[in-house]
Amino acid sequence: MDQGIPVTKDVFWIGVNDFETHLFESLWPLPMGVSYNAYMILDEKVALIDTVKGSFFATFLDKVKALLPDGKPVDYLIINHMEPDHSGAIKVLVEAFPDIKIVGNKKTRDFLEGFYGISDNFMVINDGDVLDLGKHKLKFYLTPMVHWPETMMTYDLTDGILFSGDAFGGFGALNGGIFDDVVDIEFYEDEVLRYFSNIVGRYSPMVQRAFKKLENVDIKIIAATHGPVWRDNPKQIIELYDKWSRYEAEKGVVLVYGSMYGNTQKMMEAVAQGLVEEGVEKVRIHNISVTHLSFIIRDIWRFKGVILGSCTYNMELFPPMKNLLAALENRMLKNRHIGVFGSYSWSGGALKELHDFAQKMKWKLVEPVIEAKHAPKKEELEQCKLLGKNMAKAIA
Repeated sequence: MDQGIPVTKDVFWIGVNDFETHLFESLWPLPMGVSYNAYMILDEKVALIDTVKGSFFATFLDKVKALLPDGKPVDYLIINHMEPDHSGAIKVLVEAFPDIKIVGNKKTRDFLEGFYGISDNFMVINDGDVLDLGKHKLKFYLTPMVHWPETMMTYDLTDGILFSGDAFGGFGALNGGIFDDVVDIEFYEDEVLRYFSNIVGRYSPMVQRAFKKLENVDIKIIAATHGPVWRDNPKQIIELYDKWSRYEAEKGVVLVYGSMYGNTQKMMEAVAQGLVEEGVEKVRIHNISVTHLSFIIRDIWRFKGVILGSCTYNMELFPPMKNLLAALENRMLKNRHIGVFGSYSWSGGALKELHDFAQKMKWKLVEPVIEAKHAPKKEELEQCKLLGKNMAKAIA
């Protein structure tokens, strides 16, 4: 994938794959890498849409120059999003093409000057403005807080391509192909949800506002800045984003536990037994000390039921579980059923924090609420099993 790949006759993917970065934003694991997608439109005027992370600027610039006809300049750089994984090559691009005109909204200009000290040759566009390249005409839709203040989308009126920025994007490098009909789309769906829930999900109301703005746009292809280009079935990713940003979920339960010496784990196993006995097929169990928050948040976004169990540590909630609660509260996820259980040795604390979290999130509490001192007794394990059965009934 060292050369540009045609998306349509005049539009090319000129992105790069990153197999080197371990943590996206220094937070989120990238076991299968990530792509930074940028695009080029060859017309009477040549336009680039976004760039790539700075460490990949040489590969990006090689692709730009390889596609340019001899003697033809790059006329425009359109910036949909200023986050450095997409804007990192701007400075070198301006050095390579000093007459290039940078296109963005008023907030884009502030970020551009703040990050890179660039203020010259900037064209401010407003919501609904159209840029004429010749054959291709590009219409701009401002979509603030999806997921930064300056984010916007660019729509090619000629080919029906929505250059959507981070929206509709996902983790996972593009392995040999860039289109939804040539890659393992089930894998990418999973990674799109992990990306959405980890990064964009907090701004779900703004995603819904963007949908309203785009509801009459004839979208034939979605070209995001991460993940596959959706040319075969863009409706699929649109429907998923719509569902996730309305907090809809599948039937299933995420069971997350924290256990130091195995006693809380015994309670978890009893809960899981109750879930299965009552017919729940999709049960996702996560040991909070082992599984990264990124994957737990993804699963909680996917499924209706959440059950959290934790030991007490220094009279408080087990620290990894406390981190999960903070991450979930930050994302303001709605419409879930929750069950809680806990254990302690000499002074409680964990269960109260779990219960307070359920109330703060306004999720529907499923009973019983169980707390065990030392090791769980037979009666407490039976209560745990009952919690699993009651959760199964609540999400049915």
